[in-house]
Amino acid sequence: MPGKKYPAHAANPGRNAFRSCFLALIVLFALAACQTFPRFAVERLPQYEKLFYHSDGWIGADGAYSAALGENKYLWLFGDTLVGQVKDGRRILAGMAPNSIAIQSGNDPRAASIVFFPDGDFEPFLKPEEDLGWFWPYHAVRNAEGLFFFLLQLERADLPPPFGFRLVSTWLGCVNNPEDPPKRWSFFHRKIPFGNAQRQFGSFILTEGDYGYIYGAVAEPMKNGFAWHMVLARAPLEKLADFSSWLFFRDGEWIKDVERAGRICENVASEFSVSFQPALKKYILVYTERGFSERAHSVVMRLSPNLHGPWSDPIPVYQCPEARQDPRICCYGAKGHPEIARSPAELILTYVANSCAGDLKVLQDADLYRPRFVRIFFGDPKKE
Repeated sequence: MPGKKYPAHAANPGRNAFRSCFLALIVLFALAACQTFPRFAVERLPQYEKLFYHSDGWIGADGAYSAALGENKYLWLFGDTLVGQVKDGRRILAGMAPNSIAIQSGNDPRAASIVFFPDGDFEPFLKPEEDLGWFWPYHAVRNAEGLFFFLLQLERADLPPPFGFRLVSTWLGCVNNPEDPPKRWSFFHRKIPFGNAQRQFGSFILTEGDYGYIYGAVAEPMKNGFAWHMVLARAPLEKLADFSSWLFFRDGEWIKDVERAGRICENVASEFSVSFQPALKKYILVYTERGFSERAHSVVMRLSPNLHGPWSDPIPVYQCPEARQDPRICCYGAKGHPEIARSPAELILTYVANSCAGDLKVLQDADLYRPRFVRIFFGDPKKE
């Protein structure tokens, strides 16, 4: 009431209500922060990086997807691969292969071994059947039907470096005999009809029950490039190569029309990982913020109670020190590798540090352009 006076000791009801609302908001924000930012510790894993420090033949690559092969063996998939030698911390480059793989035996890096293919020549391990362009591998999965690779087919384009390429199509490759040595693998490839230059599938595949959940990304043109948004498909594991069995997620439903697939998370990178984190009882999405750019220095994660979201806001995990030390360097390709974890409370990540200036930095510094390893431990490491 206008002009109403309150005793000095009495509370103003309007102010009191405002204070109560304000305190309630603080509590809500605190609770949200607790839910969004779980307790975790981060450390570098130099012992794993040493495993990938190869001084002759395979001497560096990016990409670095991984998949479990069974019997404590793991497959690694790489994009453009440097071939040559490393002497006194510098690379002597003999050539480059468009892709390569490696087989790791054991998940304890102190005792593990690794073999690369190819390891000394420039022939890519994965080749398009008609020799048109080249393949960059995305994620892979081993199931009862074989070993499945998701592949991007690219070709040269008249674009400024380092982007002198364009996406032609996406493919699903299959190895029917993955228990044999890689040089004896038998391949077949099928073009994914849903893939094009603006839509890619195979950024990651998550298996749950009888289904494979195939994550991809769609590109939205922006003023200075593209923004990538995550989409999701589902198919029975025994029918991954039967594209008529694929369904796409939209607003809580699985639909047949890929053109109506919903964006389940916006502003991600085209390379990422999605896995279930037992210690959190949540799904965790990992990627490099801003994808591949001169400002791409931060590895982030998002959390969700469901594999299709909703996802939390990005949570900073790790700031790449290489980019802070040299403005010519950018970091990209961050992703998790749940299959090599040795504890349900940890997730091992990789990223790649590369020169974005198109110079010879990757030859002068052999520590660049190879997987960098980081371990996230959820909880108190002292209680590990």
